[in-house]
Amino acid sequence: MLRGSHRDAIFADSAVFRAQWVPSDFRARDAQLDAMATALEPLLAGDPAPGLFLAGPTGTGKTSSSRYLLEKLAAQATAVETVTVNCWSNHSRYRVLARIIEAVEGPGALARDHATAALQDALETIESPTVVVLDEADQLDEPEVIYDLYEAPAVAVIVTANTKAGVLVDLDERIQSRLRTFVDVQFDRYAAGALEAILEQRARHGLQPAVIGEAQIADLARAANGNARDAIAALEGAAQRAVEDGAERIDDAHVATAIEGAGRDVRQATVERLNDHQRAIYELLAAAGPLSPGAIYEQYQEQMADPRSRRTVRKYVRKLEQYDLLVVSGQSQSREYRLDPAAPRPD
Repeated sequence: MLRGSHRDAIFADSAVFRAQWVPSDFRARDAQLDAMATALEPLLAGDPAPGLFLAGPTGTGKTSSSRYLLEKLAAQATAVETVTVNCWSNHSRYRVLARIIEAVEGPGALARDHATAALQDALETIESPTVVVLDEADQLDEPEVIYDLYEAPAVAVIVTANTKAGVLVDLDERIQSRLRTFVDVQFDRYAAGALEAILEQRARHGLQPAVIGEAQIADLARAANGNARDAIAALEGAAQRAVEDGAERIDDAHVATAIEGAGRDVRQATVERLNDHQRAIYELLAAAGPLSPGAIYEQYQEQMADPRSRRTVRKYVRKLEQYDLLVVSGQSQSREYRLDPAAPRPD
């Protein structure tokens, strides 16, 4: 049976546990936010601002920090446009440019011409100061689009990725030299104390008062290994298990079960976001791994009617590793990839 009424006894606002939610009292990344705000400060005076490159492992606050900063910027400078492009779902040059032009000029702007070159021209004609966030830019099939944004006079670009090298490695040296002028902001894994503060904040906004104790929040934070995404998923999972049990509060058993399932749930959500080519790589490694990079590409190429370049496949493999779906062993020529034992098996 549905337990909507009891859910309300545990949850106050389930939207707090979604990735898009950014608290007004954002915590734990003061140094990074200060560096980002300093770089973008010229926009407040109508002057150009440098690009920003936010790098660090998954779950370290890159996306949340950029969202928080853009909200503050939009409140302070109403003339500044802000656009966030999710590069998981917009991974081609055309799709990135189209999302930006749509956001700044309205959906009708695309009706004039659908060619990539026309979108590049439209980018050059943007007059309002515009901050563009390319979120998870190591998903881009054509990272050259970052240079398109760099060249646009009114655009300041913020790039988020696991590593800067993962985005730049295969770009032309001329483009790399331009993008090295971006301000680098590093996001390391959270300390357990910082994760506790983040979870306390989510619990205060998203759960009913006194349904979880400090010791349980500390257990959730320690188990997350510095990854806020896993920690928040575990907190939500513990609350959901309390709902399912009809409990009045979250107990230690709910926490233990949620910790066990949180990483698995996050990995499953990542697998569901993979594009067709990434999924093909994931499935062939599940079936035939471990494989060397060369063997991965050969088998992938045989399976796909429209295979991507070797460069793009290397990038896909690195991304799957960074998201804890693959593990690598060996060095250089002897390197091999296989499915992470904790990763979900393909159906």
